[in-house]
Amino acid sequence: MNAAATVLASSPHVMNTYGRLPIAMSHGRGCRVWDVNGKEYLDALAGIAVNTLGHGHPKLVPALQDQLAKMIHCCNYYHVPDQERLAQMLVERSGLTNVFFCSTGLEANEAALKLARKYGHDKGIERPEIVVYEKAFHGRSIATLSATGNPKIQAGFGPLVEGFIRVPVNDIEALKKATAGNPNVVAVFFETIQGEGGVNPMRAQYLQDVRALCDAQDWLLMIDEVQCGMGRTGKWFAHQWAGIKPDVMPLAKGLGSGVPIGAVVAGPKAANIFAPGNHGTTFGGNPLAMRAGVETIRIMEEDGLLANAERVGAHLRGLLDASLAGKPGVKDIRGQGLMIGVELDKPCGVLTQRSADAGLLISVTADSVIRIVPPLILTTAEADEIAAILLPLIHAFLAE
Repeated sequence: MNAAATVLASSPHVMNTYGRLPIAMSHGRGCRVWDVNGKEYLDALAGIAVNTLGHGHPKLVPALQDQLAKMIHCCNYYHVPDQERLAQMLVERSGLTNVFFCSTGLEANEAALKLARKYGHDKGIERPEIVVYEKAFHGRSIATLSATGNPKIQAGFGPLVEGFIRVPVNDIEALKKATAGNPNVVAVFFETIQGEGGVNPMRAQYLQDVRALCDAQDWLLMIDEVQCGMGRTGKWFAHQWAGIKPDVMPLAKGLGSGVPIGAVVAGPKAANIFAPGNHGTTFGGNPLAMRAGVETIRIMEEDGLLANAERVGAHLRGLLDASLAGKPGVKDIRGQGLMIGVELDKPCGVLTQRSADAGLLISVTADSVIRIVPPLILTTAEADEIAAILLPLIHAFLAE
């Protein structure tokens, strides 16, 4: 343990809510970060799919400095010009119509759940129910925790919020059976690619089938793109690979390249459910966050980062497949673009520290899935470096 991290670990003042590694970061540039002792790391985690443009991006930093000097916060009593600019950018890229801005993915998902309940009440349904999924993760508030499909993180926080029906992923018959004859169902809510649940993608045909079912039943289709959206898979939003549109789409993480931001993008069916007084936020839509979102999208397009995510992600996936596919102890390699999961047949949390020791930042989610979600500026050479560091560690771990 380095000296600075020892000091941090011994602090009695920060709540013990994270299983932190003994590392304290100092600064970053591109896809690399340095700790307070000067050790360099290749960042294949990007703050958990947040740092879209990496660290210290030469186009983003001056724009944020400019905004900091002008105005950081303005309450929503007044119009914020960049709210309209960013909303228009999201509407144009999603094919939806209206946006509500907040500060986190949890808040965006909470707003989606409120939209669904209000949608039901407006139709005369007193106890609306929302379909959610096994292994899902939507946040840690009481409502989003209840929608989440992880008993371990729900433990100790009951009673959970009622009104959720849970089904397995990629099984349209299970969804139909779970909702058959139930007049209280108002929405189906899922991640296109589950993040915390283990990088589990929804199949394109399944997405199309759920869209058709929601249309037939007059339900809202609500797709959580908080982790898999904003270009990470090679399209703006992961569901676009299936050629569908949701009615409600929560966003956050990569939208602001590290500045806290969340959004709920809605289509015609949901865009006018909220009226003044139904929902709100203090920090959501503040000028700094809005500028970060506008600049992130502008830079992503200028630098061709959607195509880069698809191309470099496919390259990295190929390296992983070539070394690991079919090997004893490797259950699956999955994901899309620069959102990749390698599932092993045993818990592998130790690889987080071992990778950091070797100069690579990753995470392990769902106990046994190595998650790789680097900045979208990742180069092919850096993808080669990720593989060169990570693959020997995986093989050594499997041999233990």
